[in-house]
Parts: sequence; C-alpha cells; structure tokens
Amino acid sequence: MSAFKRLFYIVKHRNLWMHVRRNVTTWSPVGAAFNTKTHRRLNLLEKNGGLFGVPELNSPAGFQVATKAALRNTERLLEKACSCPPGVETVESFDQLSDGLCKVADLADFVKVAHPDQEFREAAERTCIEIGTVVEKLNTNVELCQSLKKLLDNPEIVAQLDPDTRRVAELFLFDFEISGIHLDDKLRKEAVALHVKLLDLNNEFLACSHMPNRIARSVIPEHLHLQFASEGSFIQVGGLHADSPDDLVREIAYRIYLYPNADLMECLEELLKCRYKLAKLVGYESYGHRALKGTMAKTPETVMSFLQLLTDKLADRTAKDFKMMRNMKKKLNPRNSELMPWDHPFLSGVLRAERYNIEPSLYSPYLSLGACMEGLNNLFSELYGVSLMSEPPSAGEVWSEDVRKLAVVHETEGLLGYIYCDFFVRPDKPHQDCHFTIRGGRWCQETGQYQLPVVVLMLSLPHPTKSAPTLLTPGMMENLFHEMGHAMHSMLGRTRYQHVTGTRCATDFAEVPSILMEYFATDYRVISQFARHYETGQPLPESMVARLCESKKVCGAADTQLQIFYAVLDQIYHSQPQNRSTTDILKEMQQKFYGLPYTTNTAWQLRFSHLIGYGAKYYSYLMSRAVASMVWRQCFAQDPLNRDMGERYRREMLAHGGAKEPMLMVEGMLQRQPTIEDFVDALVSELNPNFETFIMDSES
Repeated sequence: MSAFKRLFYIVKHRNLWMHVRRNVTTWSPVGAAFNTKTHRRLNLLEKNGGLFGVPELNSPAGFQVATKAALRNTERLLEKACSCPPGVETVESFDQLSDGLCKVADLADFVKVAHPDQEFREAAERTCIEIGTVVEKLNTNVELCQSLKKLLDNPEIVAQLDPDTRRVAELFLFDFEISGIHLDDKLRKEAVALHVKLLDLNNEFLACSHMPNRIARSVIPEHLHLQFASEGSFIQVGGLHADSPDDLVREIAYRIYLYPNADLMECLEELLKCRYKLAKLVGYESYGHRALKGTMAKTPETVMSFLQLLTDKLADRTAKDFKMMRNMKKKLNPRNSELMPWDHPFLSGVLRAERYNIEPSLYSPYLSLGACMEGLNNLFSELYGVSLMSEPPSAGEVWSEDVRKLAVVHETEGLLGYIYCDFFVRPDKPHQDCHFTIRGGRWCQETGQYQLPVVVLMLSLPHPTKSAPTLLTPGMMENLFHEMGHAMHSMLGRTRYQHVTGTRCATDFAEVPSILMEYFATDYRVISQFARHYETGQPLPESMVARLCESKKVCGAADTQLQIFYAVLDQIYHSQPQNRSTTDILKEMQQKFYGLPYTTNTAWQLRFSHLIGYGAKYYSYLMSRAVASMVWRQCFAQDPLNRDMGERYRREMLAHGGAKEPMLMVEGMLQRQPTIEDFVDALVSELNPNFETFIMDSES
C-alpha cells in the first residue's frame, strides 16, 4: 500500500481512532455493526463481484474456471522453478507455486463446509479433489525436488540465503521427503499408494466417528425415551449427554454412543498401520517421530516426559478432585455412588455451580456481541496500535447476509488484512468454532506489494432479537477471544513467504496466540473496559469476574488429567506397533493416566476424531497452554494493556508465522530458555487459589 493510500485509509476512518467513554446507547461503528441486524440495500445495478471479491466465484461454475486458471499458472511456475539457477529465486518460485494453489484450495476448503448453497459446496468439493491430486503429483515430481536439493546442497549458496528463505526451502524439502521423493521408483510408488489410501481412511474415519448409534426402544426404560431421538422402533444416540442431571441417561448415552463398531474399528487399526508403514518407508522411527519434526517438543520422548511429569505433579490434586466428585455423587444418588467416566463432566459442573454462583444468564446481559467486539478493538489498539473497522461487503462477496467484514488497520502501517466474521447459527452450518485461512500474506516480488491476508472466523452464536442484541455466555466470549487470537496471528504475521504465513506454523505453537487471548478475556482490567449491561449501562461487577476465574480451578486437576490421558493415547497409537488392539491400549492408558474405570464393550477411541487432524499432536493443547501461561504471567499479568509488551509480543512471536523455530520465538519472548519442568509448573500453578494475586506478588 502506498504512503498516500495508507494516509487516506487512516483519515477516512479517523473517527475510530478516538478513545472515548461511551454511554450504553452509543456504540462505536464496530460495536454497532455486531449489535444490530444487517439491512443491506438491494442495488440492482451493482455487479456480483464474487465470493471474497474473486470475480470468477459469482456462481458455482466459477470454481472450475478458477481451478483451470490456477492449474495453468502452476504449469508456468513449475517450469520456472525447475529451470531457474539455484538461489532466492528458486524459493520464491516454489512459494508462488504454493500460493497459486492455496488461494484456490483454501477458499474451496472453507466453502465446501460453510456455504449454505449445496451447488457451491459441491463445486468447492470438486475443486479440493482436483487441486489435491495436483499437489500429490507435485510432491513426487523428481525434477522439481532436484531444483531445491541443488540449492540446499550448495554450501556457498545456502550461506547467502537469509534465515527465512533458508527455513522455507528446508520446509519445502521436508514436504518432498515425507512423500517419499528420495526413494527408488518402486518404493516411491508404494509411498504414493499409502498416501492415497490414507486420504480415504482419514475421510472414512472422520465421517463415521460422528455417526449416531442406535438401539431397540424396548431396551431403554420408557420414561427415558424422550431424552433421545427416535427412529421407528429404535432409539438413536448421537452424543454423550454429558450435561444431563439424570445418571441413567448419561450411562445409557455413554454405553450406546461408545459401543464398538467393527467396521470403524478395522478402519482405525488400518489407518494407524498405514501411518506407521509410511513413516518407516520415508525414514522415521514411527509416525510420531515424523509428525513432531519441527515442533516445540521435537520428539515423542519429550512429549511423554512432559505428560508423565505433569501427571506426577497433579496426582494429589487429581485424587482430591475425584474424591469431591464421589462425595457429590453420593449426595445426589446414595444408592449408586461409584464414580464413572460419564459422571466427570456433569459433577465437575455441579461442584463449580455449588461453590460459585456462575449461572451464564447472570453474565450474558453484560456481554453483548457488540460490547465484546469493542473490547477486542480496544485491546488490539492498546497492544498493537491496530483497529478493527467494519466495512460493507460488495454484492456477492459474502455467502450469508449476516456475515460481517472487518478491515484490520494499523495506525502507521495502514491496512493489514481482512477478517470475515461468520458468527451466527444457520441451517446446515457446522456447529464448531474455528479459524480458516482464505489467503495467506506474502511479499509479491512480481508486483512490489504485500499480498494482504484474508481469514474467516466461524462461531455459532444466536441472532440478535427485536428486543436484545446477541448476548454471549462467558464461554462464548472466551471462544470469541480465542478465535480472534488466531485471526490476529494471521494479520500480524507479516512473513515474506505465504508457506509460513500466520498460523502456518508448528501445531504446538499455533494455539499459543489463541490461548493467550483467553487470559485477556478473564482479566478484569480488560473486561471492565467493555462489559456493561446492554439495557442499564452498568459495568460487570468485579466480584462476578473473580468468581468466574476461581470456578475454573474447581476440578481443574481432574480435567487436565483427562486431557493428558487423551494425549498419551494419541502418542501410544502413533508409536511402534503394539501388537494388541486399540481398545486394549485404551484400557491400560485409562487406568494409568486417568483413574476412572474402563467400561466394558465401549471404544471411546472410535469417537476420537482429533486422531485425523492432530495425529501424534493432541498434546499441543496442553503445551500451548503452558507457554501461553508463562507469557501471560511474565509479560502481561502486571499490565495487560502495556504497549511496549504488546510490541515485543508481536515482534518476537506473532510476526514470524512459521518462518522461525517455535522454541526460539518462545525464548525471544521470555528472554530465557524454558524447560519441560517450567511448562509443567506453569500448568500446575494455574490451579493455585488466587492465581492472579499469586502472579502479582511473585512479579513485584
């Protein structure tokens, strides 16, 4: 963006730069954009500019047009990458090649799950398959790989590369190697066949892991039939009903929903075997070793040390938590007081509610969506000098009329990128909170400009009504802050190459920026700036925020131990072959790392869909939380709105995307080298009473 355009953009939106206290009836433009229903004027003369402003995508057929254009561009760049002399230009050609395909594939990946029009979804699905096939071919293109190896095998040329370019070149080579490019023809064909088979197995497991189970109505007590969906003479169970106050409903749901499916069991066993075979074929000790290359943890051994040490340090607290749950179950149901796995989520919630009055409806009036967006806008302005500016989308740019478009603008750098906020429920929309990269940021050598990142945040919030704006529960508010953490990582990660833009980094680092935002979301100094009653304008009382924070520690050790169990199970499944069933492994790990008894004829692992996207990496949530806790405690707990610390955080952790070793970014922020023991201590200390006060005292 030119200096003139940047200045024009800032002046155009200058009213948003003013920090003034507003009364309840006056919202900033960004607050008003989310606290009122959209009323877009129909302009019959306005041309449909296509989804995300891509002209071809004004109809489903446009996906084929965009795909063909991307593939033509791929052929041109492929020739360039293979023929240019080894150097920076080689890496730039690879990145352009990747960018051209990603811009179509990433957009299609989102549209195939989120667009309300089935024709658009199907067209996007076809594009994903077509682009995916091309990517598989490129990953096994020997000539293309040789051009990269020629570069990396020349010490003189490598010495002249800047660190980002060298790392991106090494990451591209890693992609080739895990596809078996270095193998002879026979073994390479075997690797490709395993890749293709794994794609099918992954899709089959994902689809079936969410399917409901059913049982004859006559088997279930008649008075409980209404608790479940009916299908003729069958009762259908599509989930665990973990929040049901009825012990029997929870038990029935647990036993039926987790009842083993022989075909799905075979699919999982075959999937794990294929992953191991492929990892061994391309030179790794196990799939876990392959998956963890380039992460903070680096090896499965480090992950298991982390999980074992955390288990040991939590042991006493976990035992106390389970004792509290047993006592509560005995109080609620004296005739059946044995604590079972289906009791944990419900009873921990009961204990929190009993000890602290945290009924969500007490908080929601203070947490209108517009107020929360104002809070985020204010937080980003204080920390980074960044503002969120509501912009009306053009005709055809969004897939649903309730999608809001935000421009992210820096006070001196100008426009940084765009966030599309798909926040509201609608029929057939996936019920999940997530962040999608639509277009990665990169420096375009060919145009001399920075390609601005574009992302979508997807939530499932209720629509505003005639009498009230959308009101969030504390959990919804935290999820909003969490997902916005991912979005700002994408916006502020100004990398030279799109291959490492924003959240395209190690999995165990990618969750750090989003989890860190949860700490801001529960700090009264931040909340007090925006949380006010939508009718009276009264601020959310500090005592209510304190109760909410303290309630999270109730049964916190047991909750963490459950996550440890899942993470350990994931590690064992992706280690050396065990020569026993996945259920036998689960039984042993449940006893060793959780403690509540295994229930006969259940197979929880068949519902563990994270095994697909997070295979061997489920521990990432815990490790990312440990890092986020340390960053919060050391850098933001004393002053969560400190601009100098915000700039340091951007410079050390957000700006690099995946262009820098993740642990080096953590070390840069903390200004020391943390150990596994430090990570464990950070998680354990969060369970201490008055954690925030403890932090303040220890830092002063």
